[in-house]
Amino acid sequence: MPPTYILARDHLQRAAAILRGADPQSRQLRDIIERTVNLMDEMTLEPTHAAENVLDFVQFKARSSH
Repeated sequence: MPPTYILARDHLQRAAAILRGADPQSRQLRDIIERTVNLMDEMTLEPTHAAENVLDFVQFKARSSH
């Protein structure tokens, strides 16, 4: 996971911990934050595929040297 993703998740978890009040608004905000964190944990990053028309110079150089 990218460091920014992990940092954002940590911030949301800390915010949920701060919102431990018993009032309805605090409970609603905490629930939203906790659901967001759960969704983030379920998210899988799809591997990026190089486009067919993109030249990898390292591979090109290796093939050209033979």
